[in-house]
Amino acid sequence: MEELKYWLGFSLVKGIGPVRFRNLLEYFGSAREAWEARPEELARAGLDRRSIENLLAVRKRVSLDQEMEKLQKVGIRLVSWKDEDYPYNLRHVENPPFLLFVKGTLKPQDEWAIAVVGTRRPSVYGKEATRFLVEPLARSGVTIVSGLAKGIDGLAHQVALEAGGRTIAVLGSGLDIIYPPEHKSLAQAITENGALISEYPLGTPPEATNF
Repeated sequence: MEELKYWLGFSLVKGIGPVRFRNLLEYFGSAREAWEARPEELARAGLDRRSIENLLAVRKRVSLDQEMEKLQKVGIRLVSWKDEDYPYNLRHVENPPFLLFVKGTLKPQDEWAIAVVGTRRPSVYGKEATRFLVEPLARSGVTIVSGLAKGIDGLAHQVALEAGGRTIAVLGSGLDIIYPPEHKSLAQAITENGALISEYPLGTPPEATNF
């Protein structure tokens, strides 16, 4: 847990993604050593000037202990790519997020998952097709993954829950900002039989580039 808070710290630093973070871990040996390193050491590790400035700014204004407490209070846990329950399929993509924010449960059975996404303004046929595809999959134990958006995404989650299956919503915002707002009750239901997941820290707005 002590080391994990430094992973959280790096997730708050603009310009440090999976590749740079992995390089820092390899150079310093731990996230804590990298977090506490002097600017010249960070430069030798390969960070550019802007990333170093961003890191120093975050270190100055953020209490990592307080950030961890915020997560605990709202029931969000951190899952790093070192953890056993880091999603198997995500782990094997190129440069996966080094840290996930999770509310709900992740289970080994979620390896059997299928993503269902679509338009925010579906036709009657689109809705019927979504139900036709999702319901039997959910009943068969396949986890339904979508983005909690209006239209097909929200419907896919809802149908999976109605079928007694598991579903995971991947958000393009912090988990404290449910988007769209009208899906707050759906989001809560998902946490009870699946999970909300984001690679973005608390307070991150649902900007278009995050999706």
